[in-house]
Amino acid sequence: VQLQASGGGSVQPGGSLRLSCAASGSIFGINIMSWYRQARGKQREFVARITFGGDTSYRSSVKGRFTISGDMARNAVYLQMSSLKPEDTAAYYCNADIRNSDGTVNNVWGQGTLVTVSS
Repeated sequence: VQLQASGGGSVQPGGSLRLSCAASGSIFGINIMSWYRQARGKQREFVARITFGGDTSYRSSVKGRFTISGDMARNAVYLQMSSLKPEDTAAYYCNADIRNSDGTVNNVWGQGTLVTVSS
């Protein structure tokens, strides 16, 4: 199973970006899809997650500015980021709990997509 993230780029403060992540491969189902980010020199941190049932949760610093949505039928997750701030600058990583046909679950990471917020 692979996760392919896209949509990163450079934007001015106050701008918007939409990240996408699609899972491919042998997938029986997906329990949770999440976004994490890692700024240079810092640890990776949780940003947002969405469950198969549509429940969402966010890091407090992005609440009201970021919106996570999912299309579990397409094994995809999106992160709409608005009112971006320089402190949002980071590599953003997609993560998913992939359900196998035997009931086991694998946690999978995608490659990062870089978001730069600067004037």
